[in-house]
Amino acid sequence: MKQVILRKGQAVIEDLPAPAVRPGSVLVKVSYSAVSTGTEKMLAAVSGKPLYRRVLEKPELVRRALQIATAGGASRAAGLVRDKLTRGMAVGYSASGEVVAVGAGVTDLCAGDRVACAGAGWANHAEFICVPRNLTVKVPGGAAMEEASTVTLGAIALQGVRRAAPTLGESFLVMGLGVIGQLTAQLLKAHGARVAGFDPELDRVELALSLGMDLAVGPGDNPVETARRFTGGSGVDGVIITASSPSHEIVSTAFRSCRKKARVVLVGNVGLNLNRGEMYEKELDFLVSTSYGPGRYDPVYEAKGIDYPLGYVRWTENRNMAEYIRLIGEGKVKTAPLVTGTFPIDEAPAAFAMLDDPGQKILLLLLSYGQTGAGALAPYLTRAAVRAPAGAPQTPGIALVGAGNFARLVHLPNIRRLGSLADLKAVVSPNGQQALETARSFGAEYATTTLETVCGDPSIDAILIATRHHLHTPAALQALEAGKHVLVEKPLALNRAELAKIKNFYRAGEEPKPILMTGYNRRFSPYLRRIKKLLEQREGPLLINYRVNAGYIPPDHWVHGPEGGGRNIGEACHFYDLFVFLVDAKPEKVTAQSINPPAGRLYRNDNFTAAVRFDCGSLAVLTYTALGSDSFPKERMELYFDGKVLLLDDYRSLRAFGFKEAGMRTKRQDKGHLQELEAWVRGIGEGTWPISLEEQCLAAEISFQVEELLAR
Repeated sequence: MKQVILRKGQAVIEDLPAPAVRPGSVLVKVSYSAVSTGTEKMLAAVSGKPLYRRVLEKPELVRRALQIATAGGASRAAGLVRDKLTRGMAVGYSASGEVVAVGAGVTDLCAGDRVACAGAGWANHAEFICVPRNLTVKVPGGAAMEEASTVTLGAIALQGVRRAAPTLGESFLVMGLGVIGQLTAQLLKAHGARVAGFDPELDRVELALSLGMDLAVGPGDNPVETARRFTGGSGVDGVIITASSPSHEIVSTAFRSCRKKARVVLVGNVGLNLNRGEMYEKELDFLVSTSYGPGRYDPVYEAKGIDYPLGYVRWTENRNMAEYIRLIGEGKVKTAPLVTGTFPIDEAPAAFAMLDDPGQKILLLLLSYGQTGAGALAPYLTRAAVRAPAGAPQTPGIALVGAGNFARLVHLPNIRRLGSLADLKAVVSPNGQQALETARSFGAEYATTTLETVCGDPSIDAILIATRHHLHTPAALQALEAGKHVLVEKPLALNRAELAKIKNFYRAGEEPKPILMTGYNRRFSPYLRRIKKLLEQREGPLLINYRVNAGYIPPDHWVHGPEGGGRNIGEACHFYDLFVFLVDAKPEKVTAQSINPPAGRLYRNDNFTAAVRFDCGSLAVLTYTALGSDSFPKERMELYFDGKVLLLDDYRSLRAFGFKEAGMRTKRQDKGHLQELEAWVRGIGEGTWPISLEEQCLAAEISFQVEELLAR
């Protein structure tokens, strides 16, 4: 499908794999999308900045890069920065179209429905978009699809008006008559307010007057004096600022235009060097309007589709969108006069070029995508080629599922390091742009947005799954049932029911079955291989003390929710696998205790100890904490046995006490990711399992037992 991407300040059309419908979302064939002159001109400017300037403007990215450099080396850190800042930028956040398919859980929309969609990253300038249900509204028959494509802009304006809470007959000043300001003025009129509007560009003022605004405040006029004349000397009841300017004077002018106890609402982006006296003397209310309304920037509402009860939150962003579309359908808000031009998607670069032309007076541009209907489904392709197939090599063809930071920084560079041992065939990501850019960067044959594509590809022998945790078991089973070997990042399963499905797959049917390997990389580290070798001659039991200074993750992070399973199941399974690997015996008893965490900040599985006693008499204890400093090393392991001690310090050094020259040290931290991948690929060729299914299941089972104990 065609999609607009910003690269180095320029809009380009790229052929990307179309998204597949996801649970809680709708797949839409786009009719029109709105190009907002302010937002998208700003994004184009950002994408056109030199790399060094973009680095300097993102201190949080620099800090993250320094952390990665400390742990994994400068090249990996440089890769992070380069990867983040050189990607093309998907643009667009307001569109209309026809529903092609609905995901699981969506019951009030169906194929063929006309809809309007919102959301940066979802409602892109693209032929097909997959948008969460709470960012999608039906379009009634009275509203044209061109008008409906402005739904995001209208919802932003409407939320600003709601924050101002106008009542019938009140007077308002709108400062900034761009497209949001024009819509704001019309919405205030629909509320029964008297409206004055200010803008330094006369043509915008005249347009607002033609659309029903009561009083113009143009270049050369004094907004404060005009507001007083407009209100008989008292000042306006409220001001809504929709301007975009670094000037601090705009807010000051708004304050001085108000009567006592009036309200000022900030919708736009202006300087905020506030004058206390101007606010204090009149006891003004200064309010900020957050985009489309309640729910915006809340992933639980937007991405997961959990609505706010109407009785408690009357106007969510979805309800604002629906109300704006209703007003359009009734003719109470007019958008056609705001549109400077409509361009076919193929001419999007020319449309974006107009934004930088100072001679063009542009409020709003639309992109069109052709007709909807049954005949429009032909270009719905979820696969995009990157390079020609490399023939029929003897090495395993690999597909990567999930193109997040870990996959791009660790797995994909390691696949490249394997050289002729493996052939990267495909990259799978629900985000078509991310899939294609990742496939290009690492030399895959193609990019796709569906797991079904790679499962059905006979040239692919093995699938590496690096998605979020809740997808691990379903994706692994789908790949295994298609006959593909699987390396799935930990955890293998989030609960016993999922683990049982894995076990049942291997119990049923005929042998041989594909090889399954969980991403327990640490056991493949050179350090653990050395330790394992040193333990071969031990006579007595082991006492293992493993400490993990895991670092704090906010409570609302996905790791803590249903997608992650929590830190014990999601991460501590690594260390339970190490215990099983080192002791080489069956777990006999598991105990666990947690600190009593402060309410709302930490979970029980953030800070706990877990002890595993084995039937050989060995004991392994894990101390896992999120309370420590990130400047302190993350992992440390002490092993005591037969009058000897082994001390592993964060996979950088191993000290041996009671041995002769048994220690080791590496320049960089080495947790075994490359060796893990190599073991998997070689195992595929040799038909051997690098980790037995029994051991993989044991690590998962220990994590489930610990989770149950921590919940008591």
